Amino acid sequence: MRVWRLCRQAHARSDGEGARRYGGRWNERGTALVYTSETASLAALEYFVHLDPEDAPPDLILIPADIPASVVVRYVRAEELPSDWRSVPGPDALARIGTAWAQSLDTAVLSVPSAIIPEERNYLINPAHSAFRDITFGSARPFSFDPRIWKRSRR
Repeated sequence: MRVWRLCRQAHARSDGEGARRYGGRWNERGTALVYTSETASLAALEYFVHLDPEDAPPDLILIPADIPASVVVRYVRAEELPSDWRSVPGPDALARIGTAWAQSLDTAVLSVPSAIIPEERNYLINPAHSAFRDITFGSARPFSFDPRIWKRSRR
């Protein structure tokens, strides 16, 4: 399975360090995770929702990662989550779920529904899991948002 990661060039290392330092929707501060999405377009949307037009970084890169079939993935269904799981900011319960999963070392990958498009999936990769070494991160390529995405409706 191929997944995608969008980040700034300075954060190209796929070691989960940014998530460890700052925490995220699915992890508490101190827990390293690599956030990826099932498609490049979802990775772009996941990044985009955190931006204002003037904050669009000029050094974005898109990185593919291949998760072999031998790597076990745990799937979380939306029905298993708290009713407010799509709220902004995400409820603390989500960070506790992801952190507990990462600490358990049960699987190397956790698949969760996207809060932006619940029918699509994000994949959290645990760099502390022994199967992490089987996941291959490909070459990064420059990425930029199409300028039309910043247009405002003229109604």
